[in-house]
Amino acid sequence: MTPLTIGTLGCLALLLLLVCSLPVGLVMGIVGAAGYAFVVSGKAALAMLSADLYDVFSNYSLTVIPLFVFMGQVAFHTGISGRLFAAANCWMSSLRGGLAMATVGACAAFGAICGSGPATAATMAAVALPEMRRYRYDDALASGTVAAGGSLGMLIPPSVVFIVYGILTEQSIGKLFIAGIVPGLLVSILFCATISAICWFNPKLAPATVAVSWRARVRSLAGVLETLVLFAFVMGGMFAGWFTPTEAAAIGAAGSVAIAAVGGHCSLRMLWTAAQETLRTSCMVMTIVAGATIFGHFLAVTGLPMQFAAMLAGLPVPPWVVVALIIAFYLVAGCFIDSLALILLTVPIFHPVIQGFGYDPIWFGVMIVLVTQMGVITPPVGVNVYVVSCIERSIPLQTVFRGAMPFLLALLVASALLVCFPGIATWLPGRMR
Repeated sequence: MTPLTIGTLGCLALLLLLVCSLPVGLVMGIVGAAGYAFVVSGKAALAMLSADLYDVFSNYSLTVIPLFVFMGQVAFHTGISGRLFAAANCWMSSLRGGLAMATVGACAAFGAICGSGPATAATMAAVALPEMRRYRYDDALASGTVAAGGSLGMLIPPSVVFIVYGILTEQSIGKLFIAGIVPGLLVSILFCATISAICWFNPKLAPATVAVSWRARVRSLAGVLETLVLFAFVMGGMFAGWFTPTEAAAIGAAGSVAIAAVGGHCSLRMLWTAAQETLRTSCMVMTIVAGATIFGHFLAVTGLPMQFAAMLAGLPVPPWVVVALIIAFYLVAGCFIDSLALILLTVPIFHPVIQGFGYDPIWFGVMIVLVTQMGVITPPVGVNVYVVSCIERSIPLQTVFRGAMPFLLALLVASALLVCFPGIATWLPGRMR
């Protein structure tokens, strides 16, 4: 068999194993090492395996992952998620569907200190879902809002997906973080507009709640002000060039502990629990990165990525058609493969094509994160939907999927706007020092 044939069979084997729900990092590592041994030699595969594992787990750039994850874990265990929802609810309660809009706002704010979509969905399912059900919100609207709102954790910085994309493509992680701010706010606004439209067509889905005075609204900010200031300082420091993303992550982690201590929420038990969750999440992400690195080297020796890129570049169509095909691929593939695994698997193939056409890689990073964001709420592998259904077992899985579908339209609109107006993602990072 030719190397190209082996590479194609390796990709098919990988997809088959991923569909069988086997561990992503382990599958990519095993298929990559076995394929490399088949193309080159067993001895070379062992040497590549040891070198790749050492390079990944000793990579200084990856230290931003445990630091930002720890910042989010401390925020979660000190009750910041509940205070964020309470504050958002005070400001949105006068609107029909206000509790659902408050959930979107709280998801956006919590995603800004968490960096994980499923974690944001799980947190808000525990905090916001019981409140919406208490006010007799429709189960589909309530659960779908939490599942869709949780996806904002992938787009709003600090995002683990942006970190991995930046390392893969050698792009500035700081610029990727800043690039995600405006699109994240845009998606949040579109989600709120979707809720408003749903409630306008069928007011019974979201009964009106009691309006809150302006004094109570201002007072509600006291519980979250220090956390929002910390996020602004971390992101603003990177924007101004005061510190690197790794230094910003360290400041964010230390700042979250300091805020917890000042607020009387810090304890050894809380820190130990946060450290355990951080270790578990970080090891999972870094194992996936290591597996993707091994699989990437296997693809490189087969020449498959280069051949595929050359084929796309040689198509007799304008460059924007090729980009549209790539985006469509991510949209479909995101329904079947985990977003992080999908990006790790495909970016080494598509990134050279995008660069060859002269598109901004920062814009492309935001674009594919936004498109794969749809995958976490679409069947059959809508991970956020499964998370919400597991947290609130009384709501059937199909009900959560049905409630999340209207938000898919909002994500499609956001994607179209980002394609038509790339400056939405590139304007802010273009002004970084």
